[in-house]
Amino acid sequence: MQSQVFSNMQLVCFSHLPWNFVYQRPQHLLSRYTKLYNVYYVEEHEWSSEQDGYFIQHTNDNVVVVKPHLLKDDDANLNERLFKILQNLFNEQSIHNYIFWYYTPMALPFTNLFAPVITVYDCMDELSAFKFAPPELVQFENELFAKADVVFTGGNNLYQVKKNKHSNIHCFASSIDKVHFAIARLGDASPTDQVNIPYPRLGFYGVIDERFDINLIRDVAEAKPEWQIILVGPIVKIDAATLPDNENIHYLGAKTYEQLPAYLSGWDIALIPFAINESTKYISPTKTPEYLAAGKPVISTAITDVVHPYQHLGLVHVIDNAASFIQKAIEEFSAANKTNWLKNVDAYLANLSWDNTWEATNKLLEIELNKKKNLLTNKIKEYVRLFNSGRRFGRGSTSRATSI
Repeated sequence: MQSQVFSNMQLVCFSHLPWNFVYQRPQHLLSRYTKLYNVYYVEEHEWSSEQDGYFIQHTNDNVVVVKPHLLKDDDANLNERLFKILQNLFNEQSIHNYIFWYYTPMALPFTNLFAPVITVYDCMDELSAFKFAPPELVQFENELFAKADVVFTGGNNLYQVKKNKHSNIHCFASSIDKVHFAIARLGDASPTDQVNIPYPRLGFYGVIDERFDINLIRDVAEAKPEWQIILVGPIVKIDAATLPDNENIHYLGAKTYEQLPAYLSGWDIALIPFAINESTKYISPTKTPEYLAAGKPVISTAITDVVHPYQHLGLVHVIDNAASFIQKAIEEFSAANKTNWLKNVDAYLANLSWDNTWEATNKLLEIELNKKKNLLTNKIKEYVRLFNSGRRFGRGSTSRATSI
């Protein structure tokens, strides 16, 4: 329950990810926080021909998406201008009693003069390892660790490397909307751009970027031209011309979150073909439990948060090259009965849900809110005590007491 002292609160999130890009951790958690707060999701700014300001979009999840825009060809005083945009937003939207929730430390320079009731850092990735990461990101993250009241991490491996940076840090790894992805178990829904692709089908959905193991996919496609590899998702930060163009590789582009189960339903095996490099060292792919909830066998490269717990529990195949990939895929194609495997999958997923993750994070926020409530209550009591004490000694004493 929300603390009464801090009623009618807002939650203001600062993120490096556009709300309408890929539906993932921020959307799952923040859409649930609309049960308690008015939620504002502030994206990175864009350059515009208009004067500095912001655009607002109201989502179906009751989240208010805010896109700051800055007059192009003028990058002077960037953080000061973004600060003024936020001031205007807060005044116009009557945001006076708020939580700050950060996904990106790069928002700190233009938000550090505000006074949130509490500050949350949801560290979902090691952003400094990503392509085109700003060199000052590590410095700002250290400042954010010092400022935050509570910190979450998006995976266990990331937690291990961050846990000594904050005294109130908690791991909340990738979770799952089981009902949504279990739709894929009902049978092939045959989306129009997939229906005519032959079997067997091996599929991946997600962002295709510098984390994607292009060479692995190329090698498997060349070794097994009869296998169809389906890749669903946007191509970002890499040159599309570098991707393999084999006839048995099918790039279907970005799909909505609502469409994903229909594509999954038509795959024989689901893939997590990430390269093993600095940008994937600390990731915790949300698609792992999603694939499993869909009832699909999974082949993954050796991402630490996939190896543990999923490979250790016998739920996912982990491979290290094209040869081992092909071997595991052949084993899956020839497997006659997957009943026991599916029972183990469902047993593992039984208590895993975004609802549970949200409730756990919210309990931690409530603890911090109650601390601030008690601190405020004690200050009020002290002011009252000083005021009452001053009244006994006349107007001059009262004046001195109330000015403390």
